[in-house]
Amino acid sequence: MTNRNELIDEMLTAKTIAVVGISNKPERASYHIANYLAKQGYRVVPVNPALSEAVVNGQVLTSYPTLEDAQTALAVEGGKIDLVDVFRASNAVPPIVDDVIRLHIPYLWLQDGVMHESVAKAEAAGVKCIQNDCILREHAARH
Repeated sequence: MTNRNELIDEMLTAKTIAVVGISNKPERASYHIANYLAKQGYRVVPVNPALSEAVVNGQVLTSYPTLEDAQTALAVEGGKIDLVDVFRASNAVPPIVDDVIRLHIPYLWLQDGVMHESVAKAEAAGVKCIQNDCILREHAARH
């Protein structure tokens, strides 16, 4: 069994990160963290049904209503989502888990304060998961 630090190190090798619940409001953690990830070289894919576009690192990006829409758009250019970073309430996690499993996305990261027992279902399906932790904090501590 991989220990937590090894798992985080592995997850941070992802190239394309879907940020579920991204916001265009600079005071929101999802805005700040998406910008940080883009500045670190990750491709950030905004996912929020309330937004048609998201500004990430000064670029206007298409915001997809669902993970499936994002994955379909990336597939057209030969890409894929490697990691899903979730900025949603814990009770919104189960359908995200179902999407991650169905779309064969290898990594699921739930930000600070986001936890749900459905993560066990994702792990049973082979998805590697972190709950209740900040990807920015973990990345910054390693780089």
